[in-house]
Amino acid sequence: MRKSLILIFLVSVMACNSSKKATSKASEKFTVESLENMNARDLKSQYPDANIKEGSGLFEEGTEERAYSILYPETSDELHITWKDAARTEILDIRFAEEGKWKSKSGIKVGTSYEELNKINEKTISFYGFGWDYSGAVLWNNGELENSGLRVFLSPEQAPENKFIGDQIIEPSPEEIKMLNLRVSSIIINYAN
Repeated sequence: MRKSLILIFLVSVMACNSSKKATSKASEKFTVESLENMNARDLKSQYPDANIKEGSGLFEEGTEERAYSILYPETSDELHITWKDAARTEILDIRFAEEGKWKSKSGIKVGTSYEELNKINEKTISFYGFGWDYSGAVLWNNGELENSGLRVFLSPEQAPENKFIGDQIIEPSPEEIKMLNLRVSSIIINYAN
């Protein structure tokens, strides 16, 4: 009887450890920084279920033609990769704007609140106005995420007042921040340098 109990205990411990490893691997799979050193072949191997679409298009305000890959197209896990080269061997940037599984290693994902960003950054962030090309772009203000390579964009819950529109750094009051109810709407990680 005692041997049976010990055996059951050991099997239970092994199952728990196996489950923790599987959960860790699954969450790492959708951490954008884990893609940094991959090429197109690696992506197909690591994400066989991603239904990857490839093509080329104009980027950088229509001045550069670049190859791209889209993982999980037309799903909540859609992720865009732009390549530095036509052979798709080195990533230029990664973008996502859906509330799926993707997140940064710091835990930022689409839907993260303004308040959560400040906690993660360990310093109050600033952001640009809305309604233009870099709408809601976040400035890390020398916080923890300053050198992370992450470019994060915020959106308000409802259409903002005119004073929050345009190419300007916004300085809202705490009441206005609460009213705007800002959330991350898209994330870019750039490897241009």
